[in-house]
Amino acid sequence: MITALILLGAVGVLAWGFYRVRPFGKLGILAWLQSVALMVPWLIFFGLVAAGININLVGILFLLVVSIGVYIFLGRQLRVASQEEAGFDQVSAWRKSPEKPAEKLEPEQAVADLPASTQDAPPVPSSDPEAAPLVPPIPEADLQAVQGIFGVDTFFATETIPYQEGAIFKGNLRGDPKPVYTQLSERLQASLPDQYRLFLVENQEDKPVVIVLPRKNDPKPATLAQKIIAGVLLLATGATCLETGSLLQGFDLFAAPDRIAETIPIGLGILSILAIHEIGHQVLARRHQVRLSVPFLIPAWQIGSFGALTRFESLIPNRSVLFDVALAGPAAGGIFSLLLLLLGLTLSNPNSLFQIPAPFFQGSLLVGTLTRVVLGDALQETLVAVNPLVVIGWLGLVITALNLMPAGQLDGGRMVQAIYGRKVAKRTTIATLIILALVSLANPLALYWAVFILFLQRDLERPSLEELSEPNDARAALALLALFLMVATLVPLAPGLAGRLGIGG
Repeated sequence: MITALILLGAVGVLAWGFYRVRPFGKLGILAWLQSVALMVPWLIFFGLVAAGININLVGILFLLVVSIGVYIFLGRQLRVASQEEAGFDQVSAWRKSPEKPAEKLEPEQAVADLPASTQDAPPVPSSDPEAAPLVPPIPEADLQAVQGIFGVDTFFATETIPYQEGAIFKGNLRGDPKPVYTQLSERLQASLPDQYRLFLVENQEDKPVVIVLPRKNDPKPATLAQKIIAGVLLLATGATCLETGSLLQGFDLFAAPDRIAETIPIGLGILSILAIHEIGHQVLARRHQVRLSVPFLIPAWQIGSFGALTRFESLIPNRSVLFDVALAGPAAGGIFSLLLLLLGLTLSNPNSLFQIPAPFFQGSLLVGTLTRVVLGDALQETLVAVNPLVVIGWLGLVITALNLMPAGQLDGGRMVQAIYGRKVAKRTTIATLIILALVSLANPLALYWAVFILFLQRDLERPSLEELSEPNDARAALALLALFLMVATLVPLAPGLAGRLGIGG
């Protein structure tokens, strides 16, 4: 039943995607088909498993190769179609539309979400002329200089609203967001060098606005005290990873510290997955010239660690950069974990270290089905002998999946925010917390993770400097794939399906 619901949900997501892209005509349909090409192999695989039909590793690889080939072919067709329809997209049509005066709006309603670097600043000055300003207004000379950067060829400002130590400019966008933002930023830098930052975002009415704020509000690097806290958390996580290794082998490290050598392989394995995850983030961040803080690892007794909390120490150029940096960590850590799992399954034999009760493999749809493909009838035994790499890879997949949940500033939350926007990201955050609260009735791990998100990670990432341009379709497809694998990792096999597969006797 659970597997059927997952498949139905995946089909529902694809149908919703088709509904969204249909107004964009041929370009939208081709982009949607690219997403389908990436999702179909996994739907076929899990559908066959649900029907009790086993498919070996060669068959899985064949499905993936065909999927990639179709994806590349559709990408070429999409580029050809985009060249044929250049000049007829919705942005161009809107750009050519007559000017409409901006509606009057109170400062408090001017924008839906401002950069997080301003969230701790005093509120917007009151519109009451007798009220004393709470923050210094932007100097008149600077305001005039900022107003001078706009023009009929970029952004035609129709209304100026003082905001904190800067200003909000309502108006009409006269071109594609990316080149317009570049031109405005260059003009601002030429007029007021290194003094202000320019944001191109949407307000609550989904209309483009320009926000100019002082550079002193930029994110600050981690302080020495914060780095010390990160170091302490690293040591604590090392201890919990070793403790996890001891519990998996049937003893408590703190009760038998002389057996620490036995826990080192598993502890180092979990720490290596965490390290590769964070390296993935750092590599993509450097490639896009954004700075990340040191990782604040979150220790956990049950699985060694929940992952790490990492914040941006510089402003994000656009939503595509946000997506790339967010995905890089789970992609690196998840692929490494999956390779460890498959290698461990291949190396497993009756003399392997771990004797795991077969019903344990019902705890993950993805791990259970992959184990059935590799080990076959061995899962029908009461105890299944597996190589320690299986356990390490499984824990790594769980840690990766937890961080891919679409909530707040988790990697999954940042990905959803980048692809679907802030409104959708807020809704998925609420939905994730509700689901975790329900699951926590049966699994305490879900409760711990829900509390962590609620108190530390529930807020969305700050808006990008240029927030209007959406990431391309390849990134949208990768986001769907990552979320699908997250669900497949965390959702257990239904007892009926596990019985048909012969998992657990």
